[in-house]
Amino acid sequence: MRVSSPNTYASMHNKQSKRCRIQLHRRRISCQENVGKDMMLKNLKLYIENITILEENEKLRQKANLLHQENLELMSEIQKKFAPSDRVSTTLNLLLHKQENQ
Repeated sequence: MRVSSPNTYASMHNKQSKRCRIQLHRRRISCQENVGKDMMLKNLKLYIENITILEENEKLRQKANLLHQENLELMSEIQKKFAPSDRVSTTLNLLLHKQENQ
């Protein structure tokens, strides 16, 4: 390509430069949009995982509460079966009171 004057060369260079900058800007915006979509998807996956963990936590808390109640009932039944003077009964009494206070 032969350029006849410096002004013509500068003019062509500026047009090419602007075109390159516009293309780079478009690519950058496109890349940023993709990153944004990826982040939203990851955020949604983590949110769903958190909800699942919270639900499991609540179920485990309820099971633990039921087991604790069952444990107290069993200790109470054992306590009734043994005489108050019995050494095992005294230990069970201590354990039962300790669990009720927790």
